[in-house]
Amino acid sequence: MSQHKVHAMLFALMLLATPIVPAGQSFDCTPIRVWDGDGPIWCAEGPRIRLSGIAAREMDGTCRQGHPCPRASGTAARDYLVKLVGKPKGVSREGHILVTGPKLSCKSVGGAGGSRTAAWCSNSKSGDLSCAMIKGGYALRWQKYWGQHQCKKP
Repeated sequence: MSQHKVHAMLFALMLLATPIVPAGQSFDCTPIRVWDGDGPIWCAEGPRIRLSGIAAREMDGTCRQGHPCPRASGTAARDYLVKLVGKPKGVSREGHILVTGPKLSCKSVGGAGGSRTAAWCSNSKSGDLSCAMIKGGYALRWQKYWGQHQCKKP
């Protein structure tokens, strides 16, 4: 079996074992990968985060039916989120942007489909990531999931 196939199988197994952080629980995330403008953000500690309360375009430029649809492209939104969480350091075989950056402080709102945890996250560099994505014009507030969340000044 090729090394690429072994790597792909191990990555798939890792995804299946990814824990969903229970709603209401606070947790830290050391970001290691970013897929698009609202996540997932892969954490070295295990969880995959879907940023709460926002919607960004998909990487192919589309917006899913029933989702808010910002003007910014999927690539622009992803690249902006990468800057918010840290610095890019490469691209994985799956197309994820590999990143390094300060720990995120997150609070789970529960599962977000698949093996993702929906969470409000912030760091010392950028503050509240959902609020920063909206302020930058790369995502739109998704009222259905926003609830009573307040953007605090960094």
